[in-house]
Amino acid sequence: MLALILVLAGTTWRFWPSATVSDMPRIAVLPFDDMSAGADQGYLSDAVAEGIITELSRSKTYAVIARNSSFRYRDKPTDARQIGDELGVDYLLEGSQQKIGDRLQVTAQLLNAHDGSHLWANTYNREIGDLFVVQEEIIRTLADRVGRRIQRPLPKSDAAQVSALHYHLMAIAEMRSSAFTAAGNQLVRQLSLKAIEADPNAQFGYIGLAWSYRHDVTFGWHEKEHNRDEALKRGAEYADKAILLAPDDAEAHHIRARIHTEAGEIEQALAQFDQAIALNPSNSSILHGSTDPLLYVGRIDEAIDRIEQAKGIDPFHSDLLHWQMSWALWEKNDCRAALAAMRKMSRIPTGAHRMLAGIHACLGNEREAREALAVFPQRLSRPIHQ
Repeated sequence: MLALILVLAGTTWRFWPSATVSDMPRIAVLPFDDMSAGADQGYLSDAVAEGIITELSRSKTYAVIARNSSFRYRDKPTDARQIGDELGVDYLLEGSQQKIGDRLQVTAQLLNAHDGSHLWANTYNREIGDLFVVQEEIIRTLADRVGRRIQRPLPKSDAAQVSALHYHLMAIAEMRSSAFTAAGNQLVRQLSLKAIEADPNAQFGYIGLAWSYRHDVTFGWHEKEHNRDEALKRGAEYADKAILLAPDDAEAHHIRARIHTEAGEIEQALAQFDQAIALNPSNSSILHGSTDPLLYVGRIDEAIDRIEQAKGIDPFHSDLLHWQMSWALWEKNDCRAALAAMRKMSRIPTGAHRMLAGIHACLGNEREAREALAVFPQRLSRPIHQ
């Protein structure tokens, strides 16, 4: 079963920043099916798909579905026409990946989502170091097929960089785990150090280390090893190193923006978030995170617009966007709408009850406000993913 889906729709998209272009292709990339065996399974297939998502969104001529929604179809035998209907798209690009020793085989085919007919197919059989070259060739072919040429030199083959990416993807998988804990954060740090050992000139390990120190601060895991300021300082240093090595990597700017936010450096955070969004407008997590500093400085309408934009590129978005919207509407003193947004969550988590208490207080619901505040602990015992 093929598993990379790339969706192209020729209609205007209301939430996309450049949606005035009526023929902008709308694209979604699903994770590749991985035919590899053993420990190699999963991570490199995600690398192929996520790399295509990032590069297509960087072109600013494609409206790209966020990986949070497109990866929802992992390992699901869903009909291409059903996917097209659920995401509102017209065309699909399917594919798969297999690593055999030092060789990498990637297949891809472009389909019509309405009838499943084949429009294009190709197979790439290369050395593992050619991963980024294969990504680029798929992107160029797609761009040519939909009338948006990409003119730039092909990346160089680099097995060490691919190895570093492999460790980084393992760290990312740990961070995205629903049971992410302090122990998991230590594993992220170990994998990130391995990524740096594999290739000290690649940004991946430094990004992972920066995230690990930011998690220490956010979830209170720093106290056993270092104080809050030291954790923020280390995270900032690693993020700065990643940006120096890869100034066009959106995730490097993203983590730097998050650390600026934690440090109360709001103007710097806003600038870094703007850079990250410019580099990857299809990342709903970056859009979501950028609304924190916007709300801190009272730019409420901009925050609401970005939340709506995140929803537009992430059709299966998490409840966190409803929580964020409720905060924005509360800041706008539209407390009835804020409560309605909060109630859209499938389950209101413990950490959201402080916001819920504030909304009820705004509405004059004293009893409900007290009940909500009683649920919110002074110190959370488990992390809230942001």
